[in-house]
Amino acid sequence: MIDLRRLSVLRVLAEHGTVTAAAEALHLTPSAVSQQLRLLAKEVGVELLRRDGRRVRLTPAAVVLLEHADSLFAQWERARADLTAGEEAGAVRLCGVSSTVAALLGPAVTRLRQEHPRLTVRVIEEESADCYELLLAEAADIAVVLPTPEAPPVDDPRFTQWPLLDDPQDLLVAAGHPLTRQDAVELADAAREPWIVKPRHNDTYALLQVACAAAGFTPRIAHEAKEWFAVSALVAAGLGVCLVPRLAPLPPQHEVVRIPLHGNPRPSRRIVGCVRRGSEEQWPIARAIAAIEAVCAERATDGRAV
Repeated sequence: MIDLRRLSVLRVLAEHGTVTAAAEALHLTPSAVSQQLRLLAKEVGVELLRRDGRRVRLTPAAVVLLEHADSLFAQWERARADLTAGEEAGAVRLCGVSSTVAALLGPAVTRLRQEHPRLTVRVIEEESADCYELLLAEAADIAVVLPTPEAPPVDDPRFTQWPLLDDPQDLLVAAGHPLTRQDAVELADAAREPWIVKPRHNDTYALLQVACAAAGFTPRIAHEAKEWFAVSALVAAGLGVCLVPRLAPLPPQHEVVRIPLHGNPRPSRRIVGCVRRGSEEQWPIARAIAAIEAVCAERATDGRAV
């Protein structure tokens, strides 16, 4: 018999490369991770890891085991759905980047409380890459994320992914900025502007790089900020410009202007939903997915996203 929890530890180790990084992702100690892997090796009767200096590497047997892991986990998620069929109670954990938490997950939780009062919901804010890790570690059930270049491919057998909506990005400038006087603004018109964005651990930075490259320039980063309150404050002070998602709420006290962009490219964020493959049939997760999709449909209808 195989303990799927221990198999999950092996899968996270393969994803992160080191016992220390896997332990951090799983919120365990490195010794606990090592112990789980030793017990898994005993269960399957083969060597799974070999020392390579200070690191460990997977044995060929471990690679074969991981090839079967995705289908085993997906089947287990479907079994859990069958076991809880007909139960209108439970718990579900939602994770996403800050703007999707504010604009989509918050309203979805309100809807769930009204429609399914026995369902317990928890919201977690993380960057997209961390959300995928939370799903694999079974620390979250649904992720609402932005597929950056580092995201798992859409056919990754560990996940079920689907598009939710497209969120256009506007150019954010200070009130009175010369660009506010133009009838139409293209992204290239801001090529010489100082930009405000945090390059590290920030999904927005990768999207900005791609959009600006398509417009024919590299943005000059003048100030580094990530949270939209801080970014809009710096823009209001005349310290630079930025791309802001249409779904992102901005404080009304900041004197800034959103400028819809015209021409090509017209940067937009594709927001996707993601779950562990097979888990979408479980009652709490299915109800939460329905609530999130309903909120997204409303946002698309009222023009705050397309």
